[in-house]
Amino acid sequence: MKENMNEISVIGLGEMGAAIARTLLKNGYKVTVWNRTIEKAEKLAGEGATVAKDAFTAVNASPVIITCVSTYETTRSILSDDKTASALAGRTLIELSTGTPQDARDAEFWFHSVGAEYLDGAIAATPNLLGKPNTPIFVSGAESVYRKNEATLKILGGGTNYVGESIGAAAAWDLGFLSFLWGTFLGFFHSARLFESEGIRVDNLGKMISDISPVIGEMLKHDSELIQNGTFDNPQASLEICATSVDLILKQAQDAGINAEIPAFNRKIFQKGIDAGYGKEGLAALIKTLRK
Repeated sequence: MKENMNEISVIGLGEMGAAIARTLLKNGYKVTVWNRTIEKAEKLAGEGATVAKDAFTAVNASPVIITCVSTYETTRSILSDDKTASALAGRTLIELSTGTPQDARDAEFWFHSVGAEYLDGAIAATPNLLGKPNTPIFVSGAESVYRKNEATLKILGGGTNYVGESIGAAAAWDLGFLSFLWGTFLGFFHSARLFESEGIRVDNLGKMISDISPVIGEMLKHDSELIQNGTFDNPQASLEICATSVDLILKQAQDAGINAEIPAFNRKIFQKGIDAGYGKEGLAALIKTLRK
């Protein structure tokens, strides 16, 4: 099969899939699209996309196929009939759906079994940020396959980051980021209630956090190095000292009569570390309680 890397098929046209197709079209790609709901595909026809009548036609149209659907299982259900699976041989499938590292390993095994090259990717951004210079996309898989498709992936996200040949790595990076993000947002929402209870504008809180975010990043980077090296001694602030501030946050919530679930949960985790004998060590020592 003669390859033209400017020809790509996009399967799955939800908000993100449609944004992928539009970004490629705006950058001069010949894009074939397919979606189970044909109306979503037809919307892109007016923007220059070719609408495939079925998944086989979409696969057969291009050397590279990008899938962006609800689950990895959905991808395989779309592509697993004999005719479509046979058409995958010699092509490259880039999965940009959201899943776990094990989902990625299962997908790689299946796509390799039908003769396709496979890259696993995760877009750590909302659809409106696609195509921006700093938009991060984590990608894993064979480096030779990544290099062939690097230019395309960097059009979709200028912050595309190749995270290695272990196929589950991209999903791990994505879920690691999301775990941090949702935990951070929960803490922020309690902070917002704290501000509200004291009559302080919540947008002042957001501005303050934005302003000091580089400092927070340095703190997290430092603690990641401590965890990697297993060095928790001689902290600048011990777990016990940090726990006193959690006590104050919990007390403020109780005094103000606002929801105290988040600080109460945090205090429970801190106490678990203290009870395990890590009180004099750094905050990063809490990781040891999560390993048990």
